[in-house]
Amino acid sequence: MSKFDTKIYFSTQWGDMDALGHINHTRYLVWMETARIELFRAVGLLDNPDVGPILANINVDYRSPVHHPSDLWCDVWVTRLGGKSFTMAYSIGYKGDDASVVEATTVIVVYDYKNNCSAVIPDPVRTALSAYVRT
Repeated sequence: MSKFDTKIYFSTQWGDMDALGHINHTRYLVWMETARIELFRAVGLLDNPDVGPILANINVDYRSPVHHPSDLWCDVWVTRLGGKSFTMAYSIGYKGDDASVVEATTVIVVYDYKNNCSAVIPDPVRTALSAYVRT
């Protein structure tokens, strides 16, 4: 397991825009997914092919539009650790500015793909995730 900074940086692409000339709302979901996967890698949640994360819920608040070209950041952290699931929070903003343009949460369930059911968060993953808990 490696330490993850929780914040990723990226630039918008021409194809990220929609017909109205701003970044399409679906791109934010992809950016959050990228940050989420990096955190999963850091805590070892992707190490076992039989047990892994599944997205159960996502809530997004879009605060203001983003236009191309823009340099952005996406920050991700854990807000709740349950027995078989945990909640992650996200904030997206312009590089060089602390204000967010998007805030979101996701609920992640640890899932046993072999037996098609939820699974208890493995202790090493729980310990690693606890390092990323913020309230």
